[in-house]
Amino acid sequence: TELEGQLLGSIKEINRLSNSEEIDQLVAKLESSGLGIERPAIAPEIFGEWRLIHTSNADTASPIQRKAVDASKYNIFQNIELSEDDVLIVSQVVKFGPESQLKVDALASTSAFPLPELTERESSTTLGLNILGVSLVGEQAKPDPNRPDSRVDFVFDSGRFDLRGASFPYPVPFRLPILRDVVKGWIDITYLSPRIRIARGNKGTTFVLVKEEEDQ
Repeated sequence: TELEGQLLGSIKEINRLSNSEEIDQLVAKLESSGLGIERPAIAPEIFGEWRLIHTSNADTASPIQRKAVDASKYNIFQNIELSEDDVLIVSQVVKFGPESQLKVDALASTSAFPLPELTERESSTTLGLNILGVSLVGEQAKPDPNRPDSRVDFVFDSGRFDLRGASFPYPVPFRLPILRDVVKGWIDITYLSPRIRIARGNKGTTFVLVKEEEDQ
């Protein structure tokens, strides 16, 4: 659409983390346009590899996440796929080079692929810490009833650095029982088309991603 073209053009002119009133306005116009795919969290178009081209509110992220996102010279991808057991997997991939990357996998849940573990959290903190950063609470954290099947709940499950053949674990014990609830979160997909996805996360961050070609 014309709005999509304007958004992509505006993003090309700035740093991935730069605040832009023009981008915010174009995102809001697309979100309210009614042109996006309905029930985006369970639409088949959501699957595949997406590349992050713009994000906001990096200050709400954890120090580790902020370092990864702030490295604007690196390509950051999000892969959405089903496992052999029909579990929805959302993978965050930071590409440092042809042979080096950070990959963090999250188990995800939607109405089409529910995951029993992902129930509403009672608290987003443990021992005074919040590994995922600052999260929305109360009314702001509730799904929008006007956007059915737009939310994807997730829990980070595993992560690894692969650096030129060497592999190292991500320095957060995602599966440790005492931390399990604080590595849960959600994203609301507010606009989806075959080439663009806009999402808002549980920390108030807005993400704009583009679909990568299947042959790449």
